[in-house]
Order: sequence, then C-alpha cells, then structure tokens
Amino acid sequence: MPYYQTFAGFQTVHREKPIRIAFLVNNFPMLSETFVLNQITGLLDRGHEVDIYTQNLHSWDTIHPDVSRYRLWERTYALHKVPEDHIWRLLQGLWLLIINFFKAPKLIARSLNMFAYGQQAMNLWLLYTAASLLQRPDNYDYDIIHCQFGTQSYRGMAFKQLLSPTPKLLIMFRGFDISHYVQQNGPNVYTRPFQHADYCLANCEFFRQRVINLGWPAEKIAVHFSGLDVGKFSLRLRQLDPGEPVHIATTGRLVEKKGIEYAIRAVASVAKHYPNLTYSIIGDGPLREALTAIIQELQAESYIHLLGWKNETEIIQLLDQCHLFIAPSITAADGNQDAPINVLKEAMAMGLPVISTHHGGIPELVEDGVSGYLVPERDVEALADRLNALLAHPEQWPAMGQAGRSFVEHHYNLDHLNDLLVQRYRALLVDHWQALSLKAVSSPDKSSEYLLSPLK
Repeated sequence: MPYYQTFAGFQTVHREKPIRIAFLVNNFPMLSETFVLNQITGLLDRGHEVDIYTQNLHSWDTIHPDVSRYRLWERTYALHKVPEDHIWRLLQGLWLLIINFFKAPKLIARSLNMFAYGQQAMNLWLLYTAASLLQRPDNYDYDIIHCQFGTQSYRGMAFKQLLSPTPKLLIMFRGFDISHYVQQNGPNVYTRPFQHADYCLANCEFFRQRVINLGWPAEKIAVHFSGLDVGKFSLRLRQLDPGEPVHIATTGRLVEKKGIEYAIRAVASVAKHYPNLTYSIIGDGPLREALTAIIQELQAESYIHLLGWKNETEIIQLLDQCHLFIAPSITAADGNQDAPINVLKEAMAMGLPVISTHHGGIPELVEDGVSGYLVPERDVEALADRLNALLAHPEQWPAMGQAGRSFVEHHYNLDHLNDLLVQRYRALLVDHWQALSLKAVSSPDKSSEYLLSPLK
C-alpha cells in the first residue's frame, strides 16, 4: 500500500521505499538466537536492507540453514572492540585512524570531535565505531539502528551520533539485558542510551514494565513478541496407546536459569510410582557435568538422557515422538531471567501439553490449566504433582495441545510480527520522511522518491 501525506494542497504518495537497517547484536551467527535470524530474513524477504554488526563473530561452520540460504556472511561485520587498557586503546586507535581516514575523512573527523561528543570522542569509542562502519564497502546511510539487546545500546548510541540526523535508534530488550545486566551494573545503566533512543521494544509485558521502572516513558515502549514460523511445526494431538512409555522432553541450554536440575529431580520422583517413562534433555552447556552427576546420584541413567545439541530438524523429530514437555525456568543467582522462550512456543505449536514455571514472561505464553500447568520456581514437589496429574489424565492431552497451538498461532505468528516490525520502523521514520516530502513539494522533480498529485 502506498503511504499518503498531505502538504500545502498536494497529496504526497510514498512509494514503498526500502528501509535500511543496522542490526547490532552480541553474537552472530548463534544457533540459539533464531529470533534475531527470523527478523533478519523476514526483513530481507520484504525487500528491505539489513546489515549485521556483531560484538562477537562466531564460526560459520555450524550455522542455521537460513544463514547459508541468505548468504548472511556477506552482510555481517565484526564490531571493533574497544580495549580496556588505555595505552593499547590509543595505539590501536591510531592505527584505525591511519587506515580509515582517507576512506571517509568527515566521518573520522566527526568521531574525534570532543567539543560535540565529549567523552564518547575522547575515549575513542566513536573512532572504533566509525572504523566498524567503514568495513562496509559502500553505503552505511541507515534509517534504523536496531539494538537487538539493551547491552548493545551504547554502541547504538555511537552509531546514531556518527550518522546523525538520519537514523532512528530502537532498543530491544530480551531478557538478560533487563535482568542480570541491570542487577550487575545498577538501575542507571541505561540512562545515557535512553537520552538518545527514539523508541524501545520488549519481548514480553514483564520486561516492558522493567524498562518503564528504569525511567523510560511508557508511551514509547511496546511489546513485540519473538515470532515463530508455525508452519515448520506440524500439530499432532497427543494420545497414549496402551502399554506405551510416556516420553517427556526439555530443550534448552544447560545453564542455571533453565532450572533443569529441578525437572530431573521431579521426573525421578514420579518414576518411582510410574516407571514406564523416559525423559530426554536436548541441549548442552556448562552444567552438563553437574546434571550428569545428579542423574547418577538418583540412579536414573536408564530413563533420563542428556542428548546434547541437536539441529532444528532433529529437535522437531524428537519432539514429534514425545507426549509432554517441561520448561522449568528459574531466576538465576545473577538475576538472569527468561521471556516466553522459543522452545516452549515450538512445543506448544506441535501440540505438546507443557509444564513450566511462574517465571519472567512465561505466564504470558502458558495458560495455566489450559495449555498446560505453571508451578513455582525451584519447586520439585509441585513439578512432580503436575506431572502426575498429566500422567493420570492422558485424555486431557489433546485439548491442551490444541489450546497451545491456537495460542501460538494467534500471538506469535512470525509473518504477522515481521509485518508489524516494518510498521514500527515506518512510524519512527514518519518525521524524517515528512521533512523529505516537504522538500520534494518545494522543489519537485522527476527523480524524486515521491509522486505528487493535486488533491481532488
């Protein structure tokens, strides 16, 4: 649809001008962060331009198929890290100045303007950011700077300062950046980025309120869910054949906030009275050794299995063979918390009844008693009780599975959410495009991005 504006007796019709977006991320490519990848590919499919700037560039050897399909290495750039050591920062900064000055002398000069940018220029943060931008061989004139995590907001602020006045700065909060990071650095950690941001998003209402509590205006932040390509996940309503073992699964990194220890203990407790079950834990991480020790301590090796990392196709195949899903998330000691996690959405999309916890944004996804059950964090007895309830009433599984699928389809549809993201971008850019429209009205020409016609 064309976008219409009215100025001085003329009707201005915007063509669907592609939006140029810089994504700032902590890690890329990252198998566990499909929510970032889904937005990148969705924007590219809609004809927009996306470049990815990452704090940590990971190996291209083990990647999601979409990374190869879209050749994302051609639009990914590693951000120059600013050394903590001031002498080394100065020496490396001099080298960046020498090799980059003649590429874009105005941009480099701007990065060193201490009168305009004070400490950001003095500590060479802007110079390192300018050098990161200059890795792109041609046009880095972005419309939107999208920080995919709050932790990238300082770099986003630098991008905006260097490229001002065009780009709008959008900060997305996703979990650890508004829980652990704030606990670690204090409630004023985002004060400076907030002074430069144009809008914020959060992936659940729970984290939206956290951002507001830090002083960000409520009218300038919206919830934008992490979407799911529901079509990849076939619905199968779960039934239990006579004598068939019950297969239970958990998917996630083996880290504290996933709470997997408590699910292991709950399943082991239930297995004493219901031995005809298996529990598969899909994922890997630093707690693998500790969790293995717990399984051995409980003498549960015959029915509780740590399967390690699996790719998306393998995970779908494993979940398709399961009856129930557990996601026992907890608040970690460092304050880290979860939003409505993708693995829960995937399980629900496939028709699995779920058990999860009253944690972070999860109650916004799982309807207690409808698509599954919610229990308090770290409560092994409550987990075991709800698991027993599901085992005792398999006739309830199909209705729960259907409810979960319907909820995910309605609230987390990836196509709809990517369309909505573009709408959010365009709303941010209205003021900028209005200025361009006024300029076009005052001196229209055939090469203008806008078509002008008298109002009828």
